[in-house]
Amino acid sequence: MATSNDNPSTAGARERLLEAAEALIYAGGIHATGVDAIVRQSGTARKSFYTHFGSKDALVAAALERRDERWMNWFTDNTLNRGTTPRARLIGMFDVLREWFTSDDFHGCAFLNAAGEIEAADDPIRVVAREHKERLLRFVRSVCDEYVVSIDKNATSKNATDQGAEHAARLSRQWLILIDGAIGVALVSGDPDAALDARAAAERLLEAEPAVSRPSARRASTRAQEKKS
Repeated sequence: MATSNDNPSTAGARERLLEAAEALIYAGGIHATGVDAIVRQSGTARKSFYTHFGSKDALVAAALERRDERWMNWFTDNTLNRGTTPRARLIGMFDVLREWFTSDDFHGCAFLNAAGEIEAADDPIRVVAREHKERLLRFVRSVCDEYVVSIDKNATSKNATDQGAEHAARLSRQWLILIDGAIGVALVSGDPDAALDARAAAERLLEAEPAVSRPSARRASTRAQEKKS
């Protein structure tokens, strides 16, 4: 058990400060959480806070970076275990979210919460929040890329490949909106089934999205362009 004597090591003290900061800020918010509360919960000496971080903002940014690594590993691993096909994994993301929504310590997205409290776009805390969303989008995009390839297996031309990339990029942005929307609704409403509503919307989105590089889709696109010109 941690004590105020900073044992067993300064490295341990830093980790305990990060753990305490992440837990308190996630539950209560950045502005509502003081350094004294973080130090007290961490069981470290106040001098350790100044030694390792120097400011509350630096501690918060580091705590968010720590959470980003753990959350992304959790979300990625659970998504990849949801199925063997890209479509199953895309849809499975919302099942993963619902499990999170039902946990006792769910308080929404820590990064959206943090961004909502920090006004300046170049603030280190906002930067960490933005980088988290970019990292999440990259993962979603990787699954969307696999999905587009799976439905456009016969697409070999450069034009078809470019169209497929555009399709995957658009789909991944829409998917991120569904993910963040589900998180926000679940937080405000307290209803974990927001994930199921988002899943249903996602399934309809896939049904409505044609494979842009299929021959029929390419012909339709060409005819539409010819009518415009």
